[in-house]
Amino acid sequence: MNSLFWPGRPFVLAATLACALLSACSVPARLPAVPAEQTTQATVPGMVNVRYWPDVDTAALERLSLETIRRMQAYRAAQGQTGPLPPAHFLALSGGGDDGAFGAGLLNGWTATGTRPSFGIVTGISTGALIAPFAFLGPAYDPVLRKVYTETRQADIFLTRPVFAAINNDAMADTQPLWTLIGQNVDDDFLARIGAEYRKGRLLLIATTDIDARRPVLWDMGAIATSGAPGALDLFRRIMLASAAIPGVFPPVLIDVEVDGKSHQEMHVDGGAAAQVFLYPPSLNVKVLSKRYGIERERHAWIIRNARLDPSWASVERRTMSIAGRAVSSLIQYQGVGDLYRIYATTQRDGVDYNLAYIGSDFRVKHRDDFDPEYMRPLYEYGERLARNGYPWQKTPPGYIAPPPAKTMVVQH
Repeated sequence: MNSLFWPGRPFVLAATLACALLSACSVPARLPAVPAEQTTQATVPGMVNVRYWPDVDTAALERLSLETIRRMQAYRAAQGQTGPLPPAHFLALSGGGDDGAFGAGLLNGWTATGTRPSFGIVTGISTGALIAPFAFLGPAYDPVLRKVYTETRQADIFLTRPVFAAINNDAMADTQPLWTLIGQNVDDDFLARIGAEYRKGRLLLIATTDIDARRPVLWDMGAIATSGAPGALDLFRRIMLASAAIPGVFPPVLIDVEVDGKSHQEMHVDGGAAAQVFLYPPSLNVKVLSKRYGIERERHAWIIRNARLDPSWASVERRTMSIAGRAVSSLIQYQGVGDLYRIYATTQRDGVDYNLAYIGSDFRVKHRDDFDPEYMRPLYEYGERLARNGYPWQKTPPGYIAPPPAKTMVVQH
């Protein structure tokens, strides 16, 4: 179990119970949460249509899809481009902590081959949310990804809090270093570039989890970038931070919202609490919408799972924290596999070409500590090398055997 779960400190549980019995123990303050019945009515002050609840906002997501296509068509017309729409490429970047070095390396190596497409839609969760904005802006930002995922150290991401301070607070670690790192790379110029691509008819979506409502939220980062609201840059950065906020380990991010003129705060954590990777909600039937609006085109989905998919054996200590940590990591792994199957089923229904990349069993560098360059650098180089040599994208999820093509019945007269 990695250092984020504090191995070798069994007294943490006892201290937690002791704290619960002491009236002196308190928790950080916050504004009232949004009442359950008003969850989907909450809005970010000064911004409209910048986020969606994928479980209920199907109609709104349909409008977003259509508006995006219309923006792209208007941009093509302004550039004098005519004829059928070109193939669409979607990129989905998963969570995975420092295993994001794989995705960063893969993208850099893909650029080197000269075959990396411009993605019409880029989605990100957790470490994928930290990669996504740079992948969205294209190869010009490959050096940023290379630097972050080969040179970053643990102290550049979080600072471990003292035991009792952590118990009294909202997480075991402080992510101020990560907030600073995001701020160094995401500035007003960066936001303007995101907005420029949004106006061309491209989408950048990042997922967080509203832990009060226990529901995923999809943030339209291009809409935020073009909102003109004074707090746009701060919100953009906070969403990136929130999507990577591992519950209990990293602090949640509070988002100020309003309902009927009253101020509230939503508590957002890692998008991985809801899903490890996403493309678009299955309720959004792309095939049907394409026919309805006459926007049929070739579509390709590229899914990068920043994790291994083969079982990883380990001798687990017979201790509460070791067993719990191992169980949580197993849950995350198999949740991720389930996400890949869901995406596959959706793409097969909609006629979207499915392509999957993940860390193979041939990568054998041991993971000794979190955000250790001695692990991240080889993993980055592994992903880059695979891409340069022509990555063998998988056409189905792990363990899935596609059925043979249906035989055509010949009717004899």
